[in-house]
Amino acid sequence: MVFDSESPIESCDYHTVGEPFRIVDAGPMEGSTVIERRSWAETNLDDLRKLLVNEPRGHADMYGGFVVPPDDENGDLGVVFFHSDGFSTACGHGTIALVTWAIDSGLIESKSELVEVVVDVPSGRLFTKAKMVNGKVESVTFENVPSFVSAKDVKIDTEFGSITIDVSFGGAFYASIATDQLGLSPSAKHLNDLIEVSKEIKSTTQNLKFAEHPTDTRLSGIYGSIFYETLEEKPLKQRNVTIFADGQVDRSPCGSGTSARLALLHEEKRLKINESLFNYGIVGGMFKGTILGIKENAVITSVEGSAYCCNKNSFYLDPRDPIGLGFKLR
Repeated sequence: MVFDSESPIESCDYHTVGEPFRIVDAGPMEGSTVIERRSWAETNLDDLRKLLVNEPRGHADMYGGFVVPPDDENGDLGVVFFHSDGFSTACGHGTIALVTWAIDSGLIESKSELVEVVVDVPSGRLFTKAKMVNGKVESVTFENVPSFVSAKDVKIDTEFGSITIDVSFGGAFYASIATDQLGLSPSAKHLNDLIEVSKEIKSTTQNLKFAEHPTDTRLSGIYGSIFYETLEEKPLKQRNVTIFADGQVDRSPCGSGTSARLALLHEEKRLKINESLFNYGIVGGMFKGTILGIKENAVITSVEGSAYCCNKNSFYLDPRDPIGLGFKLR
């Protein structure tokens, strides 16, 4: 895609408990499904992605989505997620932000106290419900694609010594790591160390079979590492920081990661059907994740959170600008 100063790119920015989500309509994309459009975007919209996430317009941890049509007439809208390292298969915080935006903008009518919105994402179809209070979206709950455990107690050597990871899927594959193994906590003061450990985990597990999706290889590979600690058992409260892609830090508790955690917690018999995890992120925001039921070897989960509009922008690329599509400092 070619940019010029005469063609601004419009966006509406939301944050979901602190994690940004930049919403953009990039126009028609080839493909009949969202995951096909994601593949097309990887080839054809990478420059636009860089323009939107790189400095000085964005930052290393920027996130966003291109609004696209749903897979079929039974859906309401679709989204192709993007971040500073590429295009992801799932994004819970982005789904919450997108549904909030769709209702705020009038794209989806809100005539009741509970608005149902069907969203197609690369990993599958999500059924969402927006709770309305005084005409505003109070929170959004999405029912995720089936989540499952793929590996337990995998040993990984890191600069902090040998650790064990558990791997599970919640729209993307995540490695879960209890931080007491590292002598660290999921907090800002240990962030640089956790980023380095996550990169080691991703590099070490890159070609291992336990992160292969059983039906679609486009969903394979460990996308992020969830470093967590338990705050309270009854009700179950945990805090985490999720490091995804190429060392990006999720400010939220990570929506798809929350579903991946629920799959593990159910297998460990720490949560039963209809029980919830109150999952806190690095900046204090919380997602409520609930196990709704079992489907074959997977759990069906829901995740609830709130998003708020914070910016409306017009982005330009001056052809004289030597910085061009921008830059990354890390």
